[in-house]
Amino acid sequence: MLLIEEKYKLVAKALFHSGTCPRCVLRVCCVGFPTPYRLPYKELTEELQKYLEPLHGDTTDGDNAPPNKKAKLEGLDGCGSEVQNAVKKMQDTDATKAPKTCNLCLGILQNLCETEFVIKILHKVQSSEYEFKDFVVSVSLPAQLLVREHCAWLQAQEEMRKLDRVLEKGNIIQLKDAYKWILQPMIAKEFGVQAVSKSTFEVGVVFCHDETEEDSHFLATKCKDCFKPTKNKQSIFTRMAVIKALDKIRDDDFRLQFPWPPTSPKTLCDLVDIQCSHAPVFVAGRYNKYSRTLPQTPWVIEGERKMESSVEELITEQLMALFKADSFNFSSSGREDVDVRTLGRGRPFAVELLNPHKVEFTKQDMKDLQEKINRSDKIKVRDLQIVTREAISHMKEGEEEKTKCYSALLWTEKAILKEDLEILDNAKELEIVQKTPLRVLHRRPLAGRLRLIHTMRTEYVDEHHFRLYLKTQAGTYIKEFVHGDFGRTVPNIGSLMKTTADILELDVESVDVDWPPALDD
Repeated sequence: MLLIEEKYKLVAKALFHSGTCPRCVLRVCCVGFPTPYRLPYKELTEELQKYLEPLHGDTTDGDNAPPNKKAKLEGLDGCGSEVQNAVKKMQDTDATKAPKTCNLCLGILQNLCETEFVIKILHKVQSSEYEFKDFVVSVSLPAQLLVREHCAWLQAQEEMRKLDRVLEKGNIIQLKDAYKWILQPMIAKEFGVQAVSKSTFEVGVVFCHDETEEDSHFLATKCKDCFKPTKNKQSIFTRMAVIKALDKIRDDDFRLQFPWPPTSPKTLCDLVDIQCSHAPVFVAGRYNKYSRTLPQTPWVIEGERKMESSVEELITEQLMALFKADSFNFSSSGREDVDVRTLGRGRPFAVELLNPHKVEFTKQDMKDLQEKINRSDKIKVRDLQIVTREAISHMKEGEEEKTKCYSALLWTEKAILKEDLEILDNAKELEIVQKTPLRVLHRRPLAGRLRLIHTMRTEYVDEHHFRLYLKTQAGTYIKEFVHGDFGRTVPNIGSLMKTTADILELDVESVDVDWPPALDD
């Protein structure tokens, strides 16, 4: 059953006999149910022909037509020459012949959703070796299809007005939707998984059609401001640009430039690519760093690598191998300098694995992965787990309001007195102002930042050395707080003790971010 409403019957006839395929006829006639589109093409064509026959049969045509039908046909007398030609062609054409290549979808709903095409998709997905529980199909279409559909809508709108009806453009079924209605059940049947509206696994088909590429070019002369060159696009005739132009151009100007009906092309749309992609998977944990010669991320200056490895690489090397991802993004709750150790429960981190092929892992699998990473003597990870994208925000939320604890070995130029250490021990909620340190000015803007030193505790080593334990607001530069950074951090340990001070060793003892959730060992 075609489910075309009676009011669209003249529209359907004009479209079908102007070179529009049956499925596009259903689209323009606002048939919003998948079932008719899924009929075999030959069967659908025959059904549409039977549906349209009463309009030109012996008992309903011309002077013999019932009054209501006759009125509709006579209503065509006032149509433009394009419409009259289409109707004449409709009457003269052998109704058993379907159009060679549809003048609206350029063959996509004819030949490019049949069994042979689905087999191509299946082979592509199978060869890509993805794991997935469900899937969604995405479709990339040539921009000129929008022009042809706009042309069909204007014509259908004109026909509907003669019956005092209105056809809203938004009610026409999108080609992408109709295509998915046909394709997705066929793929689902073969893979034994469900097609859904939103899925982490996407099968994308990309089409182009060189023969009609210039269909949209006239729009650039009428709506110049809609077509602006961009760095990332090879052509100015993008889908968004064409949509904007079609919304802006006057109907009369459009008809002069692109008359009805659009010509049926000689060639079908070309399949440019079948793309498979999986949504990112996020893995989180906490890491300890025990080396004072290991940067957090690869350290490259002017193209020259300074250290042989990094925390990021030691962690992600194993993750990339297990998840078979294309690439990754590494982030953490702050960062430590290359010569700073991270102790205690470690620093929270997250890795975004892009386009992973393998995604199904048990808790034991993650434990085994953690053990592999921990074979290194430079770092250790804990609480390794798969998390959601939304959960990553907990790592960044209120970063500067969180606290961090440090221990440092300090040197002073003058001999240390008991009174000097008592000044530090007694300081509580000490406010300091830090200008952006000289050592990071190349990557951070110059600014003065207020920071809090919540508590300090000292431990005497010898007359020129002591250990300092600090609890500070996150984002505090500890090294600069010790030596003052040429007066850019005020006050500082040197100014409080009225001497020159420097830091010899620094360790991060804790990062007080309660994320990710702790796991049982």
